[in-house]
Amino acid sequence: MTKENYIVTGMTCSACSARVEKSVAKLVGSENVSVNLLTNSMQVKNDGSISSDQIINAVVNAGYGCAIKNEEFRMQNENRSESTIENEIENMKFRLKWSIFFLIPTMIIAMHSMFGLSIEIFDGLENSITFAFSQFLLILPIMYLNRKYYINGFKTLLQGSPNMDTLVGLGSMSAAAFGVFALFRIGYGLGHGELLIVEEYSRNLYFESAGMIVTLITVGKFLESRAKGKTSQAVEKLLKLAPKQATIIKNGSEITIDAKNLVVGDEIIVKPGESIAADGVIIDGATNIDESTITGESIPISKTIGDQVTSGTMNINGVIRFKAEKVGGDTTISKIIELVEEASASKAPIAKLADKIAGIFVPAVILISLIAGFLWILNGATIEFAFSIAISILVISCPCALGLATPVAIMVGTGKGAENGILIKSGEALETAHSIDTVVLDKTGTLTIGKPKVTNIFVANDDNAEDFLKIAYGLESGSEHPLAEAIINFAKDKKISPLPMKNFSAIFGKGVKADHDNKKYFAGNEKFFSDLKIDLSAIKPTIDKLADEGKTPLIFASDKKILGIIAVADVEKSTSKEAIEEFQNLNINVIMLTGDNERTAKSIANRLGIKKIIANVLPENKEQEISKLQSQGHKVAMIGDGINDAPALAKSDLGIAIGAGTDIAIESADAILIKNDLLDAVSAIKLGRSVLKNIKQNLFWAFFYNIVCIPLAAGVFYTSFGLKLSPMIGAAAMSLSSVCVVLNALRLRFFKVKHSENETISNFEVDSNINHISIKNQNNFLEAKNMTKELKIDGMMCKHCVKHVNDALSKMDGVTNVVVSLEKNNAEVTMDHEIPIEEFKKVITDAGYELVG
Repeated sequence: MTKENYIVTGMTCSACSARVEKSVAKLVGSENVSVNLLTNSMQVKNDGSISSDQIINAVVNAGYGCAIKNEEFRMQNENRSESTIENEIENMKFRLKWSIFFLIPTMIIAMHSMFGLSIEIFDGLENSITFAFSQFLLILPIMYLNRKYYINGFKTLLQGSPNMDTLVGLGSMSAAAFGVFALFRIGYGLGHGELLIVEEYSRNLYFESAGMIVTLITVGKFLESRAKGKTSQAVEKLLKLAPKQATIIKNGSEITIDAKNLVVGDEIIVKPGESIAADGVIIDGATNIDESTITGESIPISKTIGDQVTSGTMNINGVIRFKAEKVGGDTTISKIIELVEEASASKAPIAKLADKIAGIFVPAVILISLIAGFLWILNGATIEFAFSIAISILVISCPCALGLATPVAIMVGTGKGAENGILIKSGEALETAHSIDTVVLDKTGTLTIGKPKVTNIFVANDDNAEDFLKIAYGLESGSEHPLAEAIINFAKDKKISPLPMKNFSAIFGKGVKADHDNKKYFAGNEKFFSDLKIDLSAIKPTIDKLADEGKTPLIFASDKKILGIIAVADVEKSTSKEAIEEFQNLNINVIMLTGDNERTAKSIANRLGIKKIIANVLPENKEQEISKLQSQGHKVAMIGDGINDAPALAKSDLGIAIGAGTDIAIESADAILIKNDLLDAVSAIKLGRSVLKNIKQNLFWAFFYNIVCIPLAAGVFYTSFGLKLSPMIGAAAMSLSSVCVVLNALRLRFFKVKHSENETISNFEVDSNINHISIKNQNNFLEAKNMTKELKIDGMMCKHCVKHVNDALSKMDGVTNVVVSLEKNNAEVTMDHEIPIEEFKKVITDAGYELVG
């Protein structure tokens, strides 16, 4: 099932979008089509059985224009989005200006006597023809300027799909037609000396109403267009970020080409102040890059050879050359634009009720208008009174407010999220966020930074420590697990070579095994060795102690003999604890889901304030745990970053991929957090709640307005309270209702996204001094410990002396850490093996100082 996007033209209200949706739904089913009035777009899920031409023809036959929208369309039209809105506003401004120019004298002529003014040529029954005909001539330019209401309105009426233009066109044209009829009656009265007829029809011309109705509607549409233009500012800003040109190296020369013509493998030069036109990797140079447009992070990021660069970001101060890996529609900025546009064009489930009502709203209003007028005539009212009632009903009823209630809020909400690195894929995701009561957090990469470090090493018996690390390096070199990477990096830092291994095999979620010289080697967790029937009782206290400290113990063995343990710890992000507190303040249950053992999970959970953990979960079982929570009646959000999180992300009610995650995780998620910050997940939930609250406010206003105003216009309260709306007031009220809905949605632009100002540091202190091994027998295991010496040094006079001593000692083989104090005239040296005092003395003397003790 592929998702296709179309541009639909000619829609003016929710009745239009409902008709388009209904026409296409006959082909693909109602659940597979979504039409958005605000963005003039349509999304269709198509299994391939229906062609694009069939879909387009269905829309055209419904009376609207339609074209397929693709990447090429966007590239060609990205500059037109803003200009189209501006042209529409300018066109409305022109119509409005001249409509008011002709309306003012019309109103003066029609109403001057009401204010005690006297204009001789228009006063008195003898001047009735001049009085009426002058108004008729003045409203003709107004009606011509706003002819689209009549053309579209009557066109859709004849096609059986009346819309807002039909109501406005019918109301205004009926008022004008009645005025023309009154003009003829005045002429008849003057010609036959029947002055009562002249007097009666001179008071009920309605020419000013005909002009006022379309002018006030245009005022409302003008204000609405300006407000709607602001709702799409986020997408427009993103479109502007996409660079139009790029400088590439071709045949040794620099050539400037259009960014859309870039291909994978192009070498692109970016100078200070230029935007990056593709995703790629730096092959020459170093710089600082402003990534705030993508991540929302204001501090520039240092980049050098081998680092990734992202399209749409800004090069600050260095010249770099990078190789393009993703271009055109595959770049990060293009994907973000696509996601935001799709989200803006999508509908929340709450909008379905409004759509159903909008589909029958206009025909129902026309019917109510006719019935109300007829009933007033039956009750003895004059034709003029009944006619006024009918026109008021037509022009006061507002399907626009219903149609705009949901899309404007979704567009502003998704745009606000995108500005802050929170990409929400659909209106449905925003609505679901409102009802979330449980958040399930993956540990690695979500709660933690996802880059574990070696913290402890234990070697069994009297085995050589370096040989043990060679075995560990060899075993883990075949694994891509983050814990394996920590061990590999540790061994590389110590300049240890891996023991070559063959027949490497990874047991998912448990460990690895391989061969060397026909000898089997194993590395993994307790569950792995339990399956292998290897007894761990001798080292169980050590394993438990490490787990209680929040470390992950990895056990190594060969031929059912324990070789040792390497403890690895991931560190929590500084924002994790704050984010969990925020979730709990929102009355959301927080659960940590991890493949780690329960002790490690509990240690981290205690530090972060998480009350419930689900540990020892294999990757394929994460989805089952989500299902269990859902079966208990919970609305579950899953937050993760890895491929093994994808099934759980897809199964959850709201899947959130953090830190951009992997392509698979992003595909499975409903929302994507560009930054690796859990506080953004809190903001996504809060944003969803704010958007749904705004939608409910808009829908309440739209329903309340129509429920109150239609009876008021029908004269329900006239008999009891003397309340009756004139058509002019009705037109003003209709315009105001749409403007109020849009302005209310614009309040979402003030939504605040919370970010931590702290660096990403650990809540768990890693003992970085544990870098190598000295042997100490302990329960058949040998614990890694460092040695420290304090050296008394004479001759240091300033900070430069401190630096010279520090540099000299740090270069010594076996020295892992040096702290030199000028005040104490000493140096504390940490070593991974014993170093004779004579060697220290020689190094210090060579540096120009004296070792005195």
